[in-house]
Amino acid sequence: MEKCIICKKEQDKGIHLYTSFICTDCEQEMVQTETDDPKYKYFVEQMRVIKETKYVT
Repeated sequence: MEKCIICKKEQDKGIHLYTSFICTDCEQEMVQTETDDPKYKYFVEQMRVIKETKYVT
């Protein structure tokens, strides 16, 4: 189980974006939300925590 960066709940199904996890429910809601919906801004704000993984070679 991992903590979703959008809903903050522990979930077992979802996707990884770099080092962050988004649950399947939030992913589906995000892709169906119109850009003029107030939730869209919330999703954008929550996704700002995503940071690129730095690879050490």
